[in-house]
Parts: sequence; structure tokens; C-alpha cells
Amino acid sequence: MARTQLTAELVVDGRVPRALALSPDGRWVAYVVAPVGRAGDHPVSELWVAATDGTGSPRRLTSGEAHDSAPRWAADSLLVYFLSDRVERGTAQLHRVGLVDGVVEAVTSWSGGVSGHLPLADPNLVVVIAADEPSAEDERRDRERDDARVWGERVRPDRLRLLDVRRREVRTPDAFGDRHVVEVTQRPDGATLAVLTWSTPEVDPGLVEPGLHLLDPDSGMTRDLGPAAADAFSLVWWSADDGWHLAYVAKTPPVLVGGHAVLDVAVPVGGPVGEHRNLTAGTTSCPSDLVQVDTGPPLALVADGLDTAIHRLDPVGPNFVEVSRVHGLATSLTANRHGDVVAAVVSTSYEPGNVRAGPVCGPLTRLTDVRPELRDIQWGAQERLSYEASDGLALDGLLILPAGRSRGDGPFPLVTLVHGGPYDRHADRLELGWFPSGQWLATAGYAVFLPNPRGGKGHGHDFAVSVAGAVGLGEWTDICAGIELLVADGVADPDRLGIGGWSHGGFMAAWAVGQTDRFRAAVMGAGISDWGMLAATGEEGPFESALGGSSGWEGTGPHRHDRLSPISYASRVRTPVLILHGENDTNVPVSQAEFFHRALRRFGVEHGYVVYPRENHRIRERNHQLDVLRRTRAWFDRWLG
Repeated sequence: MARTQLTAELVVDGRVPRALALSPDGRWVAYVVAPVGRAGDHPVSELWVAATDGTGSPRRLTSGEAHDSAPRWAADSLLVYFLSDRVERGTAQLHRVGLVDGVVEAVTSWSGGVSGHLPLADPNLVVVIAADEPSAEDERRDRERDDARVWGERVRPDRLRLLDVRRREVRTPDAFGDRHVVEVTQRPDGATLAVLTWSTPEVDPGLVEPGLHLLDPDSGMTRDLGPAAADAFSLVWWSADDGWHLAYVAKTPPVLVGGHAVLDVAVPVGGPVGEHRNLTAGTTSCPSDLVQVDTGPPLALVADGLDTAIHRLDPVGPNFVEVSRVHGLATSLTANRHGDVVAAVVSTSYEPGNVRAGPVCGPLTRLTDVRPELRDIQWGAQERLSYEASDGLALDGLLILPAGRSRGDGPFPLVTLVHGGPYDRHADRLELGWFPSGQWLATAGYAVFLPNPRGGKGHGHDFAVSVAGAVGLGEWTDICAGIELLVADGVADPDRLGIGGWSHGGFMAAWAVGQTDRFRAAVMGAGISDWGMLAATGEEGPFESALGGSSGWEGTGPHRHDRLSPISYASRVRTPVLILHGENDTNVPVSQAEFFHRALRRFGVEHGYVVYPRENHRIRERNHQLDVLRRTRAWFDRWLG
């Protein structure tokens, strides 16, 4: 039987499931399906539902002509609330759809749109998160272009609002001042709301200044619980012998670089708030999300090496215990009210992400087949690697051999692809995406090395925090150790080595070519060339300062970040470099790419420089994604043969 050839169109025209929500009764899972690449000015996506026992086929609830997102079930498991911009493209409003009749109904018409929502235990109440509607003065300023932006003025934070869906009345409690509401969850007994806020809508400093609050939805009374740890998210309630607790995921205090931790705080009625305890201290895995359970302790989705596990909080024993394991990558974990049924998006070595559901102890049954067009592709054989760094640190990663080839056919041209973050990882999943990805190159004849150097997730806080103020040092030697192993094993041709990556992976590619001439080609995708400039202009400035070791305002220098910035070594570069960047990138501004491009031009280094209009840190538009795939493979073909 003839095999299907993998094309760039097959990659970017595929569809992916995300944003899962399990019904409270555990019978149904609602989820969003969206195309990988966006064809028009606005994204589109569809809302689907599937039976968790695998009976029947998944059913589409919305047409896919608008951007539908964030499904949340009503308490009776018969209605799904979701956000959609079907009324006005680019402006989300709250909608709901009946599970039985399939009728879609708009619930809000809030000027400026809605950013979040949560159906409450009271069937007539829904929390709506939205900024204030524009005033007449706001509209005048916009109309007349009298719109000078003064820092600290006319800030429009998202506020918590209570919508009576029966009367279509919105009430905005006088709560939290001008803090920006980012997350809400209701106590399982149907009473108090826990609210996570930022000091401002701006990521810097909002992300490092989060706070916790309580709100009684009936009386409107509030209680300030004080600050939370930086980068707090995934807020859940749970009940212990000493009363109610709140748990959340955040950066392990007190640093801004390192692994995520589950932090827990006791919230006694009328008593003082307890200290924020680290429930995952000393573990060698990394929590990704928490899931609230009405009748028991919360669940946690955990990155563990190349795999993913589901843990449950055990108040009387070890803080978290493993209840099941997924071999590969699991995301978007959701559970029913009892916590005995779960669903997640799961991808394994040769299977793209699909919705799976089943008992919390496993196994999970696949409910969807969103990419049948990939069934006949001959993938490169994917292997798990375990090896040691030069200092003896245990490391892991993946090797993908050229499609249809074995180790005995080597040596092969080898491309090393470094993950982003650096707090991310290569899990043992199907490595296929619009960015430079493993199977995209393996199906073109390359061996691909996917290292997990120190600084990433899946090996605990100590492993992750080791790159604080030291990016490009230990992680670089970790990557080199893996390449040396593959050369020694006869897999990699030492004369045909390439390196690439996106975001922090793009930084590592730029760093590599300033440290060695060994690579024949490099791809720097949305990468960092100067950590001081990134701390000054990137949206996550405090985190970038912690990675680079300084900010630039500490004195005349030289600064720590100068020694860790690829731009400082540009005069040494001899390797051809392809630079790719989104024009409107707010995470790593395009000035990072421009700086490196100008330096390479100054020193006469062969390179390409491509800027994608309208794009942020992740490339979204279909034609741009096609260009990234074709251009990166052509670049390696040109220089690695």
C-alpha cells in the first residue's frame, strides 16, 4: 500500500482538540476543535461533545463559522456555556447551547466583550469577567483620535460580574478595587467564590503581583486573603479536617525562575489565613494544572520525565500520590464532580492529540480521531534517550530517525531542536507542528535530536532553577553531551549537524553558533539575542531579568546578561543562520531578531531574515505557517545536503 507523503499543507490544515470540560455527572465531555493555521482575519473553531463511555460518535454543537471557546457546563449537565464572537467578529460574548436540543443562544451583549465566565451552583447565576463598557468619553477619544496613552491612566481591568441569566441582569460587586480579575472558582458547597487577581492587566507587573480574594455571591461581601506567589494559576478549593483550603499552581517561591509548585493555604471561616505551604517540595516531577473535585481532594496533572501522570492530593500521607499515568503528553485535564472520571487531550509517539476519557485510575479510551489524514504517513522511528551530562546529571530526550531508516543505516545528518521556555519539555508525543518539528524533518531524511536540558519541566524545581542567571551555560553542555553520544553511536554525521528552535530554543540556536563552528546551519525562531533588551521590552520583564541575571539598570556594566547574550558573541559566528520572527511579538519583540540580523550583516555572515506581518510570538496565519515549514526545511537541505 502506498504511503501518504507528509506535506506542509497536511501539517497546518489539521485540526486540534483543546479546552476540555467534563460534565458534572461525568457522562459527557465538551471540547473545542480548531484548525492549526488561521486562513482569515479571525480564528474559527467549533464546539463538540462526546460521550465519555465511547458510545456513539462525537457530535458537533456549533457551526465553526466563528471563534467558539471556553466551554463550561451548567450544574445540571444539560447546558454548556461558552464564549463566541459570532455576533461581532473579534468580540466574544457569552453563549449557551442545550445538550438535547442543540439550540445556541446569546446570553450577553456586553460592549467590549467578555473574557471569562463560570456557571455557578445557582442555575440562574453565571460569573462573567469583563472590562467596563466604554464610556461616552472613551468613544469620543477613540472617534477623534484623542488617544494619547498615559501610563497608569485609563486602565481598564477585567472585573467580576454576576449575571442573572433569567432576567438578563448584570450586577458588578464593589470588590477588589481596580485589580484585574483573571480566575474564579466556586466552593464545592455552592457558597463562596475564590478569586485570583493581578495588580494590573499588564503582564509586567501583574503576573508577579497576584492576589487572592473571597466573594459571597449573595451578599457581595468580600475578604482579601493577601498576595499569592508569582505566576499563580489553576485555583481550586478542597476540604480538610481543619476546614476549607485553597490550592493553586505557581512558580516555586521566592524565585521567578524554576519549577512550578502546588501551594496551599488554609481559609478558616472568620479566622486568620494560613501560610502558603508548598505541597510539592522535594518532588522530581512538575505540576501543570489542578482540577477541583466536589467530593474529595483535588487532582493534579503532572509532567514526569517524558510522560504525564495524574496525581491526587492525600492530606494524611505524602502530599500527592500518583493514581494513573499517560505514556506521552496529556493536557487540558478535566474531571466530573466526584473525581472518578477524567478526560484529557493525549498525544503519544505516533498519534496526534485526541480526546480520551475514562476512570481516573485509567486507562483512558480514545473518543476522537481528529486527524485521520495522518494515518498513512510513515513516521520516523522515535526513541527515548537517557544519558548523563558532563557533571553527571541524569538527562532524557528523544531521537527520531529518518522515516523508513534504522540506526544501522547511519550516520545521518542530524538536526537538534531545542524546546522553548526554558521551562518546557519534549514529551514522548507526536512531534509535529508548524514550527521546526521533529517529524517534519525526519520525513525529509534527517535524524532529529530533541534534548531536555536542565531548566525544563518534568524533573522538579532544582532541575529547573539551575538556569537562573545562567542561561546558555549548563543547558548548552547538556545538549552537547547528547550530540556527542549520537555521534559516537554512529547515528549522527559529525560533518552534517544543524540546530534550531523557537523562543528559548531560538535563543539556544543563536547561542550555539556563537560558541562553536561545528553546526553547518541554524534556525533562530523568535529567539533572544540580548537579555538586557528583553528585560526592558518583553512583556515578562522580571522573569527575563531572572533568567539573564541582570536588567541593565544596575550600573555601567558589564552586566551578567551581557555574558549570556548571543549578541555578545556575534563576531565569532560563521554558521549560516535563518532568523524568523513575528512582527508584533510582545513576548520576544522583533528588535531581538533585528539586532542579531544587523550584527550578522556587519560581520558578513551568511543568513536569512524573515519577519511575518501581524504575527505575535506564535505564528497563527496559515500561509505564514506554510512558509515557516518550507523555509526551515529548505534551509537545512541547502547546508546539510
